[in-house]
Amino acid sequence: MEEKKHDKFYCPMKCEGNKVYDKAGNCPVCNMHLVPVDDENHNHHHGEHKHEDNHEQHHHDERKHDTGHKTHSGGSGKYYCPMHCEGEKTYDKPGDCPVCGMHLKKEEESPVSGSEKTIYTCPMHPEVKQDHPGDCPKCGMDLVPEKAEETSEEEKAYKKMAKKFWVATVLTIPIFIIAMSEFFPLLKLDEIASRKVWGWTEFILATPVVFYSSWQFFKRGWSSIVRWKPNMWTLISIGVGAAYIFSVFALIIPEAFPEQFKDANGNVHLYFEAAAVILTLVLLGQVLELRAHSKTNSAIKALLNLVPPVARVIRNGEETEIPLEEVQEADILRVRPGEKIPVDGVLTTGNAVVDESMITGEPIPVDKSQNDKVTGGTINGNTSFEMKAEKVGNDTLLAQIIEMVNQASRSRAPIQKLADVVAKYFVQIVNGIAIITFAVWAIWGPEPAYVYAFVNAIAVLIIACPCALGLATPMSIMVGSGRMAQGGVLVKDARAIEEMNKVDTLIIDKTGTITEGKPALKLFHSFGELEETDILRIAASVDANSEHPVAEAIVKGAKEKGIKLQKVEQFEAVTGKGVKGIIDGKQVGLGNNRLADDFGATLSSEQQEMVKKWQLTGQTVMYLLFDNKVEGIVSVADTIKESSAKAIRDLQSMGVKVYMLTGDNEFTAKAVADELKLDGFEADCLPDDKFRKVKELQAQSQKVAMAGDGINDAPALEQADVGIAMGTGTDIAMQSAEVTLVKGELDGIVRARKLSHKVMRNIKQNLFFAFVYNALGVPVAAGILFPFFGILLSPIIAAAAMSFSSVSVISNALRLRKVKFN
Repeated sequence: MEEKKHDKFYCPMKCEGNKVYDKAGNCPVCNMHLVPVDDENHNHHHGEHKHEDNHEQHHHDERKHDTGHKTHSGGSGKYYCPMHCEGEKTYDKPGDCPVCGMHLKKEEESPVSGSEKTIYTCPMHPEVKQDHPGDCPKCGMDLVPEKAEETSEEEKAYKKMAKKFWVATVLTIPIFIIAMSEFFPLLKLDEIASRKVWGWTEFILATPVVFYSSWQFFKRGWSSIVRWKPNMWTLISIGVGAAYIFSVFALIIPEAFPEQFKDANGNVHLYFEAAAVILTLVLLGQVLELRAHSKTNSAIKALLNLVPPVARVIRNGEETEIPLEEVQEADILRVRPGEKIPVDGVLTTGNAVVDESMITGEPIPVDKSQNDKVTGGTINGNTSFEMKAEKVGNDTLLAQIIEMVNQASRSRAPIQKLADVVAKYFVQIVNGIAIITFAVWAIWGPEPAYVYAFVNAIAVLIIACPCALGLATPMSIMVGSGRMAQGGVLVKDARAIEEMNKVDTLIIDKTGTITEGKPALKLFHSFGELEETDILRIAASVDANSEHPVAEAIVKGAKEKGIKLQKVEQFEAVTGKGVKGIIDGKQVGLGNNRLADDFGATLSSEQQEMVKKWQLTGQTVMYLLFDNKVEGIVSVADTIKESSAKAIRDLQSMGVKVYMLTGDNEFTAKAVADELKLDGFEADCLPDDKFRKVKELQAQSQKVAMAGDGINDAPALEQADVGIAMGTGTDIAMQSAEVTLVKGELDGIVRARKLSHKVMRNIKQNLFFAFVYNALGVPVAAGILFPFFGILLSPIIAAAAMSFSSVSVISNALRLRKVKFN
């Protein structure tokens, strides 16, 4: 039988998820022998495991594209490294990052995803379980979701690390007292036992601290050495490992050491207390860091808590309470006073006053009536109403918000590259400084020179850990993107946060962006033999098949006047121009001057004057065309949003130039631009024109943000340095943009700009603290102050400083949670 050849291999330990390799060999993480992929038994999505180098290069580098490293093998969730060591790669199981050793974070999942049934149980009788809410058959208490009792992955990691920390603390305190007994003469330890006995006692107490409480640190350090990716754990494992191993040999074979290391009784000074105290302080830093990490996702958790676990559905005339994941599109739901709205939908019966502050950031409740849209997670006021479910599960706005915040927290800001490059070479430089420190003290230091050399070299390794440097950017991005979400500004990736801070030019659409986007019929006039009502009837008939807001306004206005529409054949929407079709055998068109040119129609000077007069008042004028003649005109008007004028003034005061690009005519556009005092405008723009204008401004070295809400805005949104979509607009616009304004108001851009500025300032503060800390700490640890002031930094003090430097960076990032929007 011919042996099957294999061209794909994977690590049996799955160190890098389901990553596959093209050649046989050993795993670069654990060094295990790679095994062939069995296509029948090993279900790999090969397309998801290509190296980063194979990704298509976009003109905006890291933006808008997945890195392709995600694995989906059906685990209990997705986990990622907060340091983004391997881009956006995710893992199926919790644990430590194989590159830097940081504890993997779990992505928050929407509670409405429907991927898993909610189980309800009785708090008094936990054996009672069912898949729907209700009362306990034993005691009558309300059943509660079982998941509410589960502990989060972050909480589990924190408790596990906290347990190890307390074990280390209990063992380290007596080690420290024994080692420092000369400072505690009242204890008289030398009268109880010899230094040799106390040395063995320190060894017995320190060993569990090293091998139980802190063994993962050494594993991380070894992994960094094997992979040749030095990091903070490289320094800790080398420094502490050297102190521990030195002490073990000094205890067992003291005669092998030079006289400089020995006291008057021939005992070599031991450093068990330094190793134990340093590891305990590192553990403390890890405990505080894990606790702080859970706080950085408080915004996402707050969003997760907005969704109620159940909904009241009306089916066959009966109201039934069902789990949220069982709600289907088109279900009729009842929402009672004070309850959270379960899903996105439209109000069908009754009225409501809804608190939407948790989604939009606006504190004033919004009045809702029949046919108004309501959003899942918002809170109903004092009335009861019925609604029709339109978006459920992962399609709801809240689920999309959670996913976008997750995506932003996983992404990398360009400024992170600086920290990565510095950290990469920093560890190697520090190792070199430690060697030089040892050599200088050993050759020129006072007696015992080797002792001074050894202690100071360890102090350099310990204090120089670049953990604060690595945490500076990710922490600020996580907290900042969560805070933005709370203010109704959704950011897809960290790059957009950094770029938003640099934007000096903003291009905005008119309809739906500056204006309400809900135009209403204004005027209509006949230029020929037709009655004016006929002009409106024909215009509304040809527009009836269009979804454009202007068309909807004309159709709605005609129906309100009781005008009956005619049948239209061969309807066609002409992008950027209007619509056309056949009515009673005649070619009919309704659109702008571009469509009139296509029909070969012209206006008289009097007709042009009337059109101009209407347009100067801000009306959008549409031409009704029969063959090659303009039979009449119809106009609609769209009011400017109340928030637009103030938002534009605020942006201009920040140094941002605001331009308007609209498909509307020049006169209407000029009326709006003059009223808002814009820096410039262009009218009669097709989608290509907006795209071209963005490229033109970018060619002038301007940082351009584009805000729009329609399909025609999508190319420009994609091309802009920062694309901003109105949450009230089309899905295509939101998919093309990196920033989405939930409420669809321009003041959201002001918030995004202010918050991006604060996030970037926070990142720079963190990087400054980290750089200055290491720049000052390393020379002091090396002993540069000793010749002048007799000051030396012990490894224990160095470890304390190193741990709390990370905590200071985290604490600074957490300040972003308190940023005010106004």
